[in-house]
Amino acid sequence: MTDATARQDAPQRIPVGAQLAATRVVAILRAENADRAEAVVDVLVEAGVRSLELTLTTRGALEVVERLAARVPSDVEVGVGTVLTAQEVDRSVDAGATFVVSPSVDQEVIAAALRRGVASYPGAFTPTEIVEAWKAGASAVKLFPAGSLGPGYLKAVRGPLPDIPVVPTGGVGAEDIGPWLSAGALAVGMGGPLIGDALSADGDLGALAERAGAAVAAARR
Repeated sequence: MTDATARQDAPQRIPVGAQLAATRVVAILRAENADRAEAVVDVLVEAGVRSLELTLTTRGALEVVERLAARVPSDVEVGVGTVLTAQEVDRSVDAGATFVVSPSVDQEVIAAALRRGVASYPGAFTPTEIVEAWKAGASAVKLFPAGSLGPGYLKAVRGPLPDIPVVPTGGVGAEDIGPWLSAGALAVGMGGPLIGDALSADGDLGALAERAGAAVAAARR
């Protein structure tokens, strides 16, 4: 263990989800409602995506999480995003979530995730926020919004902070996966560039399958 790691380590930490660490892509499902979420999830899983995040800004998201937790393959991780309070952590875990994601660093949210035994991925933008999240016990830190920063930013940050796993999220397309992973990202979070219009009633699921396949292939490379 390096001195830097010793300084950054929290007393306890839930490990990053095994499938996120292995497949290195988390698909983020955000829409007005979750009416088509299960159909979209089926396409993503068939394409090889194994980490799925449904956001609380999507009406009916927790009901879908509960159904997915009961039927998806055991190697698929289902989590909840836009979690802002400890109460929302509890509701998410009660529905079957194995990880929670937040847009910012909230000590109470991270502590609640630790208490419930699920991975926590808080959002951070600056080195100070990244370290704050890690010291609080985050499993990994979501770099958000990553699209406005670029892989060069992550590479620079990882110079002094090489032991903190980071997941760039926000504006990440399939063509960006390689550069982000090369810059040191643990994985990437993909929302609109991956999901496209698939969550709408007449969305193109075939196009979604192609994008998901390309993302999985890019992460493997």
